[in-house]
Amino acid sequence: MASGVMDKSPDAFRTISEVAEDLDVPQHVLRFWETRFNHIKPLKRGGGRRYYRPDDVDLLKGIRHLLYGEGYTIKGVQRILKAEGVRFVQGIGRGEQSLAALQPEESGVHPEEDAPISEGSLPEEGDLPLPPQRELSREALRGLQRALEELYECDRVLTSLRSSGDVAAVE
Repeated sequence: MASGVMDKSPDAFRTISEVAEDLDVPQHVLRFWETRFNHIKPLKRGGGRRYYRPDDVDLLKGIRHLLYGEGYTIKGVQRILKAEGVRFVQGIGRGEQSLAALQPEESGVHPEEDAPISEGSLPEEGDLPLPPQRELSREALRGLQRALEELYECDRVLTSLRSSGDVAAVE
């Protein structure tokens, strides 16, 4: 962790680079998560610089844990946020809350359904046919999830450039 982060008060706002380093994810992943989780709302100052409040950081830590630590999909985390609320996911980020507290019958969140990247999972009906299944380690699955998120972010940037007419930047 950067020494600047350690010197700050726990209540201080964090820059995107500080949060990315703290969560061990690239900055573009944090920007991508903003597009998928409307609860992430960093303060934006001049030039579009993002500043994350302590509650924002806790939420991001919870989202990261659910995605990378527990193997949930983005859709699964969205369901948890809708069913359990932001405070629940922030509690996960702070280590105060456990997934054991989820009540699948009441919340509509079912880990086995919302985490299709777990070992032995099958594609949903209508997906392209896959080659014969082989066992992947949990770490390999996490790597694939991160790569997919990066591809979504690249697609978003390319779509934005195309719609702005800045095609030369794309080619």
